[in-house]
Amino acid sequence: MGYAKKQKGHKMSKIRMNTEFRNKILNRYVEHAETETTQEQQSFLQAREKVDQLYPQAFRLAEDVVSDAYPPEDVATCKMLKGKYGSPLDVVAKDKCFYFSYAKDELEEDENEDDRNISEHFDFGLFGECDSGSTYDNQSGKQFAYAYKREELKAKDCNPDIFAQQNGKDENPHKTKHIDANDKALGFTRGYSRYNSDDDNHVGITKSFDSQFYLDIIGTSHCRSRTIACNKDQFLFFKIWKQAKANVITCHQKWIDSIEKQKSAMKTGLKAYRYLSEGVELMKELGIELDEAELVRCNSTGLTIYNPVNLASMIKGMKNTTMTREQKIALRMKYESEGKIN
Repeated sequence: MGYAKKQKGHKMSKIRMNTEFRNKILNRYVEHAETETTQEQQSFLQAREKVDQLYPQAFRLAEDVVSDAYPPEDVATCKMLKGKYGSPLDVVAKDKCFYFSYAKDELEEDENEDDRNISEHFDFGLFGECDSGSTYDNQSGKQFAYAYKREELKAKDCNPDIFAQQNGKDENPHKTKHIDANDKALGFTRGYSRYNSDDDNHVGITKSFDSQFYLDIIGTSHCRSRTIACNKDQFLFFKIWKQAKANVITCHQKWIDSIEKQKSAMKTGLKAYRYLSEGVELMKELGIELDEAELVRCNSTGLTIYNPVNLASMIKGMKNTTMTREQKIALRMKYESEGKIN
């Protein structure tokens, strides 16, 4: 292991490490790290499973709260009147985000009556914010969406870990490029309105996800202007669901932080290695089988150019290219035969 095959009349020589080999070994390790069962990975997967459990429960609760505020019979009446009188009575819309509020039974000594009502914005959409408060548009919604739909984004050759990898760093073109690619892959459009489904121009995965969570409301203005009353227990359950979404972000960040630290250590070690065999030995010590011959054979040209015989064959194939089909097949078979031997 670590040595080129002995050529006739020549001494054995080690294959020197280079940037291409380092990148191949590093990429292979990252593939392993992302699939390896670790505490960090399991915490992330469990956090997503918790969201899956709470989402339908929270939405069923929202259905109850919203139907109390906007009784179905009233919604039906409004729709009937719109059908009779047209757009002047177009007051029913579907929405997926709501301001829920409850009134505290008792006030603290330093509070006044204005502090009695506790309200918060809850968005059931894929890109709905996950932090506390009453914001419409913030980074947490994208962080959740990318982590929650990580496998779908990876399958589309996108980088769902970009926020975690860039945590603490300034905005930069690299980050923007991957965010734009993720948004496009998920079907998220920046110009859409969060107010109701009539203004929603999402497509694909986002549209499919969001479509599960629309409810009829009366009044087409922003949800901030139509706070919906609920009781304290209902409000606290909405908070628990929202916190579960935020926990997906937290656990994803910890998992990616762990992988990034491993990548950094790998880069440092690989940079110091002079020979390919050292990188192969490192991977073996990490429990990852890596074939040195395969690394050499599958370089960027797809040929074992480090072998003089194969390099010569490749160069010969660059000239006198006018040949019959039979000659091409014979030359290819000769090359493959020599590659297996050498």
